[in-house]
Amino acid sequence: MGLAEGPVLPLSQSLMVEASAPHRRGLNMGLLQGSAAGLLGAVVGPPVLVGLAGAYGWRTAFYVSCLPGLLIAWLIWRHVREAPAQRHGRAEAAPRADGPGASPLAVLRQRNILPCVLISCVFLTWFVIIISFAPTYLVSVKHYSPGTMSAVMSCLGVAWVVWGFAVPAISDRVGRRPAMVGFSLLAALCPLAFIYVDSPVALGAAVLLSYTCLGCFTLFMATIPAETVSRGAMATALGLIMGVGGAGGRLRFADRGRLCGGSLRAAGGDVDVGHRRVRGRHAIARAGGNRARAHQGTGYRC
Repeated sequence: MGLAEGPVLPLSQSLMVEASAPHRRGLNMGLLQGSAAGLLGAVVGPPVLVGLAGAYGWRTAFYVSCLPGLLIAWLIWRHVREAPAQRHGRAEAAPRADGPGASPLAVLRQRNILPCVLISCVFLTWFVIIISFAPTYLVSVKHYSPGTMSAVMSCLGVAWVVWGFAVPAISDRVGRRPAMVGFSLLAALCPLAFIYVDSPVALGAAVLLSYTCLGCFTLFMATIPAETVSRGAMATALGLIMGVGGAGGRLRFADRGRLCGGSLRAAGGDVDVGHRRVRGRHAIARAGGNRARAHQGTGYRC
């Protein structure tokens, strides 16, 4: 799955860069990477697939989930054509070190690419820890009911969709750097809200206002590097940032996961990161339950 899915986002964002006018590039790339992914992957997809799995079995749900990918692959093969080298002012005046066939190391030397790789490692740690541990934390530590927890977590999905296109669109107007700095500072408030805000209504509002990371993702993973390197090295640069950032973020997540797991167990909770995608219906209802019983019911776990 990783071999098949890994190249999709760098290549699709490269296509979007070529298809977008400069004054709409951020907005279009945000709709692709932020809002569409949030709407389908976090809001629409889970309940549809869970319903299919409940009615027809999880194998059928997996097979059905393949159909959109096959349809998109056919549409790309049928309709997408390579763009000419000169488009929307992206002409190459002279050969560059980061031209077609450039090594990842040569691309990494280009301005903005190394900072974007480092930002990706830190931001992905932020994202994975919140999306993984927030449900258990809300139930085990704040003692929210599963329904209240689900309502608060749904605010993440709404913010994902809204900020996913709003942040890049704002960057088209005010510039990439001011947008990255401002919305990164705002995103730093989101985990603090989970810790210090006790009211579910206030916490939901705080999450809606501060969960701006997915809009920033588009900027440092796609828009900024695409505007930094030459057209021939664009996919390499995007893949480098997404790949290294994803690996680094998950290694840091494993380390932070041990710390978070110890803290939540001390608070009387039951930590199981593998449940984070199906926690709402099954696992979180037993968040403070017997660990041995949880380990017996592993049929639906990854």
